[in-house]
Amino acid sequence: MTGLLALIYLYVKAFHVMAVMSWMAGLFYLPRLFVYHVERGAKADEPAASLLIMEDKLLRLIMRPAMIATWVSGLILVLTPGVVDWSMSWPWVKAGCVLIMTWFHGWCAGQRRALAQGIWLSGKRYRLMNEVPTLLMIVIVLSVILKY
Repeated sequence: MTGLLALIYLYVKAFHVMAVMSWMAGLFYLPRLFVYHVERGAKADEPAASLLIMEDKLLRLIMRPAMIATWVSGLILVLTPGVVDWSMSWPWVKAGCVLIMTWFHGWCAGQRRALAQGIWLSGKRYRLMNEVPTLLMIVIVLSVILKY
């Protein structure tokens, strides 16, 4: 099994990077759609309906599959011998940030359901939450590249 993991390592790593990019794109954009929904879509029925469709499709068709692909490929990378030195702090920092990112994904899904029911936070709050994935991405990239 370890021979197979070593053999496919670079392919899995490339797939992981692509999956992360797709997931992050959605995590960056969905809260921005929430801002538009609250500040512009609430004033007329049709824009709100269009935003609901966009939010739903982004979450279901792009973000969820990308998150699953990120997790699966990431776990395969972790299982590849010699890739992660668990005595260092960087894999633990990254793992913690990925768990928070996954929580944020769930929070976004909950907010999309709330918006569909006409319940929402302020545009300012959604703007603030829109910074969460950026901060997590910075910590993840620095920890993985610098290996601190």
